[in-house]
Amino acid sequence: MSFLEYNVKSTPTGWRKALHLNWALVLLLTAVASVGFLMLYSVAGGSMSPWAEPQMQRFGLGLVAMFVIAMVPVWFWRNTSGVAFGLSILLLLYVEFFGSVGMGAQRWIDLGFMRLQPSELTKITLVMILAAYYDWLDLDKVSRPLYVALPVLLILVPTYLTLRQPDLGTALLLMMGGGAVMFIAGVHWAYFAAVIGAGVGAVSAVFASRGTSWQLLQDYQYRRIDTFLDPTSDPLGAGYHITQSQIALGSGGWTGRGFMQGTQSRLNFLPEKHTDFIFTTLAEEFGFVGAASLLVLYILILAFCIVTAITARDRFSSLLVMGIAVAFFLYFAINMAMVMGLAPVVGVPLPLVSYGGSAMLVLMAAFGLVQSAHVHRPR
Repeated sequence: MSFLEYNVKSTPTGWRKALHLNWALVLLLTAVASVGFLMLYSVAGGSMSPWAEPQMQRFGLGLVAMFVIAMVPVWFWRNTSGVAFGLSILLLLYVEFFGSVGMGAQRWIDLGFMRLQPSELTKITLVMILAAYYDWLDLDKVSRPLYVALPVLLILVPTYLTLRQPDLGTALLLMMGGGAVMFIAGVHWAYFAAVIGAGVGAVSAVFASRGTSWQLLQDYQYRRIDTFLDPTSDPLGAGYHITQSQIALGSGGWTGRGFMQGTQSRLNFLPEKHTDFIFTTLAEEFGFVGAASLLVLYILILAFCIVTAITARDRFSSLLVMGIAVAFFLYFAINMAMVMGLAPVVGVPLPLVSYGGSAMLVLMAAFGLVQSAHVHRPR
């Protein structure tokens, strides 16, 4: 009996699939999103608008999308991964020419009721196509140069298009997420050593190009690097974000100032308090205990994803779930490091907590894929 026949005969059908959902994961996602609703209510001065209510609606829509995706057999997502990735590339190309501009970047497609950010979608479709590729590829060919070239190309194309928007943070996430899937699939470590060496050279070139005719980054991106290295060099300019963020983090102490009592956010000292820097609002109002509690919820979500990947019987499901877990980890790890001054400010939202439609819906769809792999694994 082939794997596909075994998979079809040994997985639940119809409404029985709902019983096999990982309901603990659903509860954890709801708990994290509820933290976001609470914080968005607080930064709006005790009002459901303009952020908390739309965020709740998007989460509800995301839950529906997650359940629908979970009910579809995981082999369907394997077979359509190429179409999904191709669509995301077409959307990135559309943004290149016709996208909406905001804060100096051209990253969105205006749908009327929300703005779609295709690069967010690409984070997941890239994992899908790489998982499908390595599911198709024989294990003894994984590290051969010819078969390494194609996934590298699949990673570089959306990374390049995202850099042109410009969106350095998302481009880095695409590269690291794609590289993680290749590593987990068994690509030889020597390739990654070469990439790290090239990365060191690229960083050197970035600094050397500053102020020249071939400057590799935008001026605001260089200012972010300067701010990361020395936030006090321009506390009222480029260093303002991280300086205020560190003040908010420090003033929270162990238990925080109390709900809706954070001075940095309430008095509007903290910029982007409802998006990229919402973690500092949580830490100011609920202190170390509240921040650590959110981190525990994130780790539990990762743990459930890893267990699902380990128990999967097919290579595609395992790589897909692990790739999504890595992408989710990079989301919150980079955001938390960024607001604490441990990494440059690159505009990465806090997953399921920061205000934003595209990130919320794409993440819930990604966890729908995790649920699909969990529900349809052979039993």
